Amino acid sequence: MDFFTWMAWTWQTGLFIVAIVGSITLMGIIEIFRPGGSPKHGILGLDTTRGDRLFISIIGFLWINLLWLALISAPLLGAVVVGAIWVALVFRFV
Repeated sequence: MDFFTWMAWTWQTGLFIVAIVGSITLMGIIEIFRPGGSPKHGILGLDTTRGDRLFISIIGFLWINLLWLALISAPLLGAVVVGAIWVALVFRFV
């Protein structure tokens, strides 16, 4: 386990990884019971499925947190709230 010592592992990091793995697992389970995901045409002009929207929301959430760390000195909880709003908007409108 010494090869992980260079990383700044915290419980928040672990929770984030568990959330990503959990969301991908949930999408897999949903796909088993309701295959297809019914693509929809969103405001970006793209036809997206559930998996596409999950990918867009995860990437956006990551960027929001990285930009928050780089530009704002406030606690990261604000970035999590903004990221959660982003995820909700992506699944509703994209």
